[in-house]
Amino acid sequence: MSEDSTRSVVVERTGTGHFVATNSRGGTIRFGTASDDRRNTDFTPVELLLAAIGGCTAADVDVATSRHAEPDEFSVTVTGDKISDELGNRMTDLVVTFRVAFPDGAGADRARAILPRAVRTSHDRLCTVSRTIETGTPVTTAVEHT
Repeated sequence: MSEDSTRSVVVERTGTGHFVATNSRGGTIRFGTASDDRRNTDFTPVELLLAAIGGCTAADVDVATSRHAEPDEFSVTVTGDKISDELGNRMTDLVVTFRVAFPDGAGADRARAILPRAVRTSHDRLCTVSRTIETGTPVTTAVEHT
């Protein structure tokens, strides 16, 4: 595996149930565990997973369609069921739903025509996040003593 293929984030605890992830470019995102406190709007790790699936495929589809026309509306909803069974805690029944509208015009007609193929291609080949989940990539854990 080449150095160029490596991706990483560092997750640091900022308080009980609160964390910040930092990427190699210095970007950060705060998240935490779900709580009953309505003021806590932090994403949970599961919500970040859903956002990653939606964001990855949205980016693929946007590249393919927006070269023909700028959309009037472009949203992606990702849903799933969080369950706990003999396999442990996990998400099932993941569904990615696109809601995309283009204005009138020839470019928009082309964008509408390629939209289903762009969504399918992202799902079947391009979206690294959903491809990783669907292929069942193993996750290895390690503990470093400091």
